[in-house]
Amino acid sequence: MTISARPPTWTGRLRGRAVHAFPSDTLLPERQPVYVASWIYVFGVLTLAAFLVVLGSGVVLAVAGPQWWHRSSAGHFVNSLHLWSVELFMAFMVVHLWGKFWMAAWRGRRAMTWVTGAVCFLGSIGTAFTGYLVQSNFDSQQISTQAKDGLNSVGIGAFFNVLNFGQMLMWHIVLLPLAVGIVVVVHVLQVRRRGVVPPFDVLPVDQPPERIQL
Repeated sequence: MTISARPPTWTGRLRGRAVHAFPSDTLLPERQPVYVASWIYVFGVLTLAAFLVVLGSGVVLAVAGPQWWHRSSAGHFVNSLHLWSVELFMAFMVVHLWGKFWMAAWRGRRAMTWVTGAVCFLGSIGTAFTGYLVQSNFDSQQISTQAKDGLNSVGIGAFFNVLNFGQMLMWHIVLLPLAVGIVVVVHVLQVRRRGVVPPFDVLPVDQPPERIQL
């Protein structure tokens, strides 16, 4: 009797594809290329670190309620932590994005890595925008009343109502963070699968680079 090497179930086939695409030494490498020892490669990690602080502080704000940060000194601290982690997240991501643009980070079959990074940037802009709308202060009222006219002019105000606090809160704490989080995970997996793009003057993009312990 001949035993087929192809797994009989979809879960087995999915596991096989995952192991083939992400072997253990690729998913969790112990060494990195020598050119990674440069500050331009650090901003991606700084972006991830700031993103984790954004999520953690956002969870605290969501659990305590939308008015807590206006009445409590601890709330002011967590709200400020959330705000400045967002500021750093966006700043680090912009540096990372432009650095990889000028390095042509889509080289060597890394187009999906670049695309997911760009989509993450655009999604983060929407998430930050809805965050300004749910501050529940005069600043958020001014932003929402000014934004509604622009959104209505392009025909999306009927289902994306910036004057609806509850709707914007759900977009900010559920839908957009979930979407951005998924894209971030896909982006990191693409980096692990294809590797970090080398500088132009190091090696051809498809040639395995020398690796060092970092």
